[in-house]
Amino acid sequence: MPDPVDRRTFATAFAASVVLGSEALSADAPAVAPMPHGKPTEAPFERDYPKPGFNPSWRRPQINRLLIQDFVVYAHTDAAMVSKLLDKEPALVNSFMDWGGGDWESGLGAAAHMGNRAMAELLLERGARIDIFCATMMGQLDAVKAFLTLQPKLIDAKGPHGFSLHFHAQLAGKDADKMVEYLQSIKKIDLPPNPFLRKPGDKKDPPKKS
Repeated sequence: MPDPVDRRTFATAFAASVVLGSEALSADAPAVAPMPHGKPTEAPFERDYPKPGFNPSWRRPQINRLLIQDFVVYAHTDAAMVSKLLDKEPALVNSFMDWGGGDWESGLGAAAHMGNRAMAELLLERGARIDIFCATMMGQLDAVKAFLTLQPKLIDAKGPHGFSLHFHAQLAGKDADKMVEYLQSIKKIDLPPNPFLRKPGDKKDPPKKS
C-alpha cells in the first residue's frame, strides 16, 4: 500500500473536502460535507415529546465551540498546535465538532481518516478514546476483529465525513493490505483509490519551474 499523504498534498486534498465536500474525495462517502463558508448555525428545534425528568445542572461552562473547531482542524496535521491546545484545555482530547448535519469529528477521528499515526498516538497518550476507525487505521487487526465480533453491523459504520472502515484500512501503512483483505472478507465493496495516500515514487514537492 502507498504511504499516508504528506502535509503539502493534504493541504490541497483537505481544502477540496471543505469546499467541495467529502463526496469529492471518496465514492463511499455520502453527500455530507463540511461547511464551505459562513458560520455554523444551530438547527431550529422544538420538543414534540415529553420533557425528560432529569434537568442538567450546568454547573460548569461548556468548552468553547470555536476552540473545539480549531483543535479538530489542527488535529489533521499540526501536532505542535494540538499539544499546545491540550495543555490549555486537556478536555479537548475527547471533544467533537459538528461540521453540519451531524457530521461529528474528534481530533482522533481527524488523525485516523488522514492516516496520521503519529497524531493518533499523541492523542491516545493524552487520553483520547480509541474507536474502531482509529484501530483500523493503526493496523490493529485483533482489535478490529473484536469490535466486529461484538457488533457485526459496525462493518457498515461511517466515520467523520462518511468515510468507511475500508477507507481507513487503506491508510494502515504496512498493515494496510491485510486490513483491507480482512474487511473485504467480511463485506466486499468497490474500493476507489484513497486520496490521502501518496503513490510509490510520488515526489513530496512539485517539480520546480525552470
